[in-house]
Amino acid sequence: MQRHFKGKMWRKWWLFHATNCQSLMYPCFIFGRILGIFPYKINHSSLKASKVYYIISTVIVCIVCILNMLFAYNIIISNITLGSITKNIEVVCFYTFCSIIMIITHVLSGPRMRLLQIILKISLKLPPKSYQQLFRVIHIKDISSIIFTVIIIYVYFSKQQVYDILGSLVLSIYSPLLVFQINMLYTNCIYILKVCFKNINDNLAHMQRLVANNTKPCIPMLIHHQQRNQLLLIELKNLKGHHQRVSDAVKMLNTFFSLQLIATMILILSNITFELYFYIVRWHNGLRITFDKYLVDTFLCCIMYHGILITLLIWTCETCKNQAYQIRTTIHDLLNNTNDEEIKDELHLFSLQILHHKGIFSTKGFPVDATLLAAMVGSVTTYMLILIQFLIISHSCDKKSISHK
Repeated sequence: MQRHFKGKMWRKWWLFHATNCQSLMYPCFIFGRILGIFPYKINHSSLKASKVYYIISTVIVCIVCILNMLFAYNIIISNITLGSITKNIEVVCFYTFCSIIMIITHVLSGPRMRLLQIILKISLKLPPKSYQQLFRVIHIKDISSIIFTVIIIYVYFSKQQVYDILGSLVLSIYSPLLVFQINMLYTNCIYILKVCFKNINDNLAHMQRLVANNTKPCIPMLIHHQQRNQLLLIELKNLKGHHQRVSDAVKMLNTFFSLQLIATMILILSNITFELYFYIVRWHNGLRITFDKYLVDTFLCCIMYHGILITLLIWTCETCKNQAYQIRTTIHDLLNNTNDEEIKDELHLFSLQILHHKGIFSTKGFPVDATLLAAMVGSVTTYMLILIQFLIISHSCDKKSISHK
């Protein structure tokens, strides 16, 4: 019977028929297992730590980080010029921050497992229709994003003259995939929490319709009006407790993923800045801003990869935050439509609870929303201007030295 049950669950996962949060995130878990950063056993009801997978994950992370640091060390110490000093700095930053992300991810594997278990328990209250909507979004998003990202990364690094060694090329493809998997797991958790907030809001809206529509009650006519309010009060307390658990999960998500997100943002910011400078800025008897037609496809691959990361991250955070804010409006509408004092008191407590749990996703005080995207665009512009100024100054010094000779 156990074999039959497991085989049935496998078919459900493979055919995109999500029945719980675990089967919903199954493609993300499998992708993490392939990369060697998922040291857990997948059971039909929960996740459990595995010593074998943890040892394998440790070995993979150590090998990749050591090789990354060796490549960066050789570039710094051996004075290897990879086309220009700007390219050297870009490659060193790439290897360094990818190694930092891998180390942080491996160290926080235990807390991350507890967070996933909490999200699994919270999602049990979701109705089956919610899972049908979720798997259509998450499964299609995960699989299409993985395929698209693999193609983009391979096309980009296969055309780089820097990576003439096969091992270096493999690591250069592996590291961005690992960063992408961490962000994919983060966005999937956020999207599940968003649906939990939506479920709370829908239940509150249903309660509002029950309170406002006294002529067509959905409970038996023999139950007294007071008993009806008591049932609504019990349901309201349950929703408040569920909202507290979802808000606590948001806090844990901000805590356990904040360092990876900061490192990812710095990595994206540095890569976009250096790629813009390397492929657009030219010096030929003066400053020229132009595209190299032979490098346009490589540049577009870099922008598309980082665009996928930023778009998925900010879109999920913004939609989840908006869904959490919408609960406030529904509570105040319900408060205006009820006359029962106990329900009003409970709604006031619920409203105070929401004020303390705003549902904002942040990384060490920096909110992950549209303002972050605007700040990153402004930072890229600022650093581009600084690099251009250094370029102009360096060539002006060359002219002065030639004139003195």
